[in-house]
Parts: sequence; structure tokens; C-alpha cells
Amino acid sequence: MEKKPKRRTRERILETALGLFNDFGEPNVTTTVIADEMEISPGNLYYHFHSKDEIVNALFSEYEKEIEHLLTAPGSRPATAEDIWFFLHLVFELIWKYRFFYRDINDLLTRNRLVETHFQRILAHKIQVGTAICQGLVAAGTLRANAAEISALATNMTVIATFWLSYEHARNPRGTPDIGRGAYQVISLAAPFLQGEPRRLLENLSAAYLKKT
Repeated sequence: MEKKPKRRTRERILETALGLFNDFGEPNVTTTVIADEMEISPGNLYYHFHSKDEIVNALFSEYEKEIEHLLTAPGSRPATAEDIWFFLHLVFELIWKYRFFYRDINDLLTRNRLVETHFQRILAHKIQVGTAICQGLVAAGTLRANAAEISALATNMTVIATFWLSYEHARNPRGTPDIGRGAYQVISLAAPFLQGEPRRLLENLSAAYLKKT
């Protein structure tokens, strides 16, 4: 049986840092803590990353590539209700993977220029995708909304998707949130405007989630 190649130290540093940042919050984790967790010397870590900000920037670059790739997916063809539900699940799974960016965003924005400028672009892209999805549903005759309503709906969806994890963390700091619940909260914003198949899907989802609460 062929042995898997060992991961490079740089990759292990990023993986360890991501886990620690997610579990304890980025402001509470130092490079010394990361090195201790990996059982390597601080000098070994410093060889690959000269500061914690370099680690944060490397993780953000990975996150940005993944989220931008995901956000381009809905534009390939008109989305069905199931497509949108699946897409939202993938978005929330990615947010959960890099959740420290969302939980610690206010702190990061005040001191990290890369996060400050690029997170704005990601938010704008989310709104753009939300707008395109809503316009597609209008064209398909399953959503009734004017341009102003679509603009507000896309913005509100982005707000919920961005800050839902912070809400869940405040509500239950030691629990693991239900990713599907986040997707449901986003799609439920469109309830007053939906009809046909998407409306029936939302009603079924509502019934399922009401049983959980």
C-alpha cells in the first residue's frame, strides 16, 4: 500500500492555526500557542510565517478562493428551489470551516488591511449573487418582487448569512449550530415573495424546523 506523503510544515501550521482560531478566537491565539500545539519550536514556525498576521492572511486567501469559486456557481443556469437550498448549504459549510473570520470580523477589520478590503468585495459579491438569484426566480414566475424589493432582499440575505453564526454562538456558545437552520433563515426571508414550487419547498422546510424548536 502506497504511503501518503507527509504534509509540509507550512500546511500543518495553517491547519493547526485554523482549528485554534475557530475554537478559541483569533485574538486569543498567539504564534507560541500554535507552535506548542504542533510541538515545534517558535523558530520553526517563524521560518514559514514571520507574524500571526501572515498566517491570518494566508488563511484568508484560501477562504477567498473557495468562496469566490462557490459564488460563481449559481450563474451557470437558472436556479431551481432545490439548487438554491443546496447552494446555501454549501455557503454555510464554508462559513463554518472559516468561522473565525465571521466571529472575529470586527476585530480583524480594525487591524488587517487585507481582510478589510477583500471582505468588502466578498459581501458585494454575495449581494450580487443574491440579486441574480432573485431576478432569475422573477423571470421564472416563482417570485414576485420589484427592483427595490429585490435589492433589499439580497442585502438582508447577505446580512443573515454573514452574522448568523455570531447570533448562534451568542445564543449557545458551547453548541454546534445546525447549518441547515442557517440556510433556512436566509431562504425564509423570501417567503412573502415566493409562489409555486419554491413556496412549497419553504413550507416543507418550515414544518421540519418547527418540529426541532
